[in-house]
Amino acid sequence: MKTDDLVTMLATGSTAVRRRTPSRRIGLALLAGIALSVLILYTGYGVRDDLRQVIALPMFWVKLLFPLCIAVWAFVSVQRLARPGAKVRRAWMGLVAPVLAVWAMAIVAWFSAPMADRMPSLLGQSWRTCALSIGLMALPVLAAALLALRGLAPTRPALAGAAAGALAGGVGAAVYAMHCVELTSPFLAVWYVIGMMVPMIAGAALGQRLLRW
Repeated sequence: MKTDDLVTMLATGSTAVRRRTPSRRIGLALLAGIALSVLILYTGYGVRDDLRQVIALPMFWVKLLFPLCIAVWAFVSVQRLARPGAKVRRAWMGLVAPVLAVWAMAIVAWFSAPMADRMPSLLGQSWRTCALSIGLMALPVLAAALLALRGLAPTRPALAGAAAGALAGGVGAAVYAMHCVELTSPFLAVWYVIGMMVPMIAGAALGQRLLRW
């Protein structure tokens, strides 16, 4: 098709797009991804046996709400990046703030702990598998979010893909938290952050290729 013909077709066949279309499409994709992530949790990992006891501990809620805050702000970023010209600066700050807060908690906990307890608080029992498990939980959300973005109009594909990866990482970490036995801030500050960064980096790389116009 010639360029002039394409322009004419787009001009004559244009229809108004509802303002909430990106939010609705990304939201539906998110729900589908979460369902698959929870399925992976139940079939491959299982919920920790003492969940009823640990929900009374403040650090359990820190572990759960920390990635959920990232997921919420990532969702805001994704829906803005799905539309041309939308600003996302404040949304990116919302992604950074929870990480800085957990890092601050980790620094205080690290230097407050006896020397013998520092490395155990950092490594815990599952440092070898934590980041990989979060990435696995994040995979369905990342795939669903990228698929939703392909049907929208992101003009910054790498950034849109990174935001989708941050959304996936936050959801994946929150789902994995229902299985994870670790409750120390140094562990969260390192291994949870790495686990969420992996889908973010993957999303940026995939977005650069898959979300181009």
